[in-house]
Amino acid sequence: MTLAPAGLHTGSHDLPVSPALDAFMGHRWAPTPLPADQRVPGYDRFPGRRDRLSAAFPGERLIVPAGRLKVRCNDLDYRFRPHSAYVWLTGLTGEDQADHVLVLEPAGPAGHEPVLYLRPRSPRDGGEFYRDRRYGEFWVGRRPDLAEAAQLTGIRTRHLDELPALLAGPQPPTRVLAGTDPLVDDATGRPRPDLRDAELSAVLSELRLVKDTWEVEQLQLAVDHTTTGFQDVVRALPTALRHPRGERWIEGVFDLRARAEGNGTSYTTIAASGAHACVLHWIRNDGALDPGSLLLLDAGVETDTLYAADITRTLPLSGTFSPVQRQAYDLVLAAQSAGIAALRPGARFRDFHRAAMRVIAEGLADWGVLRIPAEQALADDNGLYRRYTLCGSGHMLGLDYHDCAQARADRYLDATLEAGMVLTVEPGLYLQPDDETLPLELRGLGIRIEDDLVITPDGAHLMSNALPRAAKDIESWMATLLG
Repeated sequence: MTLAPAGLHTGSHDLPVSPALDAFMGHRWAPTPLPADQRVPGYDRFPGRRDRLSAAFPGERLIVPAGRLKVRCNDLDYRFRPHSAYVWLTGLTGEDQADHVLVLEPAGPAGHEPVLYLRPRSPRDGGEFYRDRRYGEFWVGRRPDLAEAAQLTGIRTRHLDELPALLAGPQPPTRVLAGTDPLVDDATGRPRPDLRDAELSAVLSELRLVKDTWEVEQLQLAVDHTTTGFQDVVRALPTALRHPRGERWIEGVFDLRARAEGNGTSYTTIAASGAHACVLHWIRNDGALDPGSLLLLDAGVETDTLYAADITRTLPLSGTFSPVQRQAYDLVLAAQSAGIAALRPGARFRDFHRAAMRVIAEGLADWGVLRIPAEQALADDNGLYRRYTLCGSGHMLGLDYHDCAQARADRYLDATLEAGMVLTVEPGLYLQPDDETLPLELRGLGIRIEDDLVITPDGAHLMSNALPRAAKDIESWMATLLG
């Protein structure tokens, strides 16, 4: 077994390399060191994070891989993003982190010593740097060497080739962030995650539930860039409305902003016009834009430090809501406002969803869509209102746009909110175009309003308050941007 892929990764159409060329390529290269003072952003935060993880598992080896490259087509890989737990513990965020592994080695009563096993930069005295399409620097860019990686992170580094020897023979009690790197799983004898590994995954999520001030700043930056992206989209609407795939034009406009200002999008952008907005995760984005319909735009920028925004606005493509559109929009806005009002330290996480759903159910009953009283529909043994609003009303936000998802229910879904938690509130109505329980004028309307909030000592701060929420404010905002 080997953890480090053997040999060069070359394409079938590569030109042969003569001995003369190989010799010529191997000398007269100038040194290109990183600046001596360069550190990962937030450098001072990471030792404390590792200490908190160490304290949870004394005397055990903890293995947290970054993950591996995945082939998209033939010899082209998908763009790589390291696992969020690895990022949270190291601060390393780049595409060059593929295959790297953080090991927290038990170090007696002192806790753990972190060691990074990584592939250093391609040496110039071998062929990898110009012949290896997957890892060679001429193909994919420079990586730090071992000393530079230690400088960047403050973590001792070892060559990735040394990891198999560490994992061979008698082992201390070991937990692995399983399912992240199949070669690490194989080396540690894990055909599937066991309960001990599941606990490590859960703790790594739970430790991230409360954000520190630096993380909140990064999330605010993601939100601010996302706000700019939404403005870009509104300005681009006249062109998008003329394009046969206007949804993709919208997607491209937002994604351009995300790549220009950050690492990219936090998730695949949802640009859903008309009845497409009734598909909760519509990412085909292949439809035209009808000036008489709504556009549901669910999008977020991921910063270079990999913190995610997640915002949704539903916009009238004509610039003005029709009476029916406004009626439905105002119900969702009232539900969101009720959810936001329920956010405060000590409130249960599920409270804001229940508050939002009560407003939705009462509105549907008032419209005559629900043929039973709202109170009956809201009962746990009923839930008929969910036909029109199927999903939950929010989630934690952080390095993942659905952050801390492996946390145990008693620490997250069934727990109480604390200051420093960052989450979304996003109720919606999804009135399917073929739903015969609905009057014709409501069919095909999809509306979601989603904002990002941080819990404060006395309530919650709306991080995305630069984007309007009320229907009249959206109309004025669009009119200003469109001139």
